[in-house]
Amino acid sequence: METLAQFGDGGPGPWILLFPVIWVLVIGGAITLLRRTVWRGRRGPGRPSAVEDHSPIAVLGHRFASGEIDEDEYWRRLTVLDEQFGRTGRGGAS
Repeated sequence: METLAQFGDGGPGPWILLFPVIWVLVIGGAITLLRRTVWRGRRGPGRPSAVEDHSPIAVLGHRFASGEIDEDEYWRRLTVLDEQFGRTGRGGAS
């Protein structure tokens, strides 16, 4: 009876079973790496927003939208909040 592709006659022997295990580990590692890096920011509708609902900037936006403050006051207060809370990404440093 021949076992594992003719082990005694120069065939690959039991090592042939190792290759599928290696491919499963490589594919699983790639998927894990992608899920922790690239795909992390692409969540569905339940993902948290960039600005929390109770943050000072969000409250200021709600006040402006409801008409409690005018546009000039909104922009004046927003610049103060940007300096105080260090919001980045609008042409500033870091």
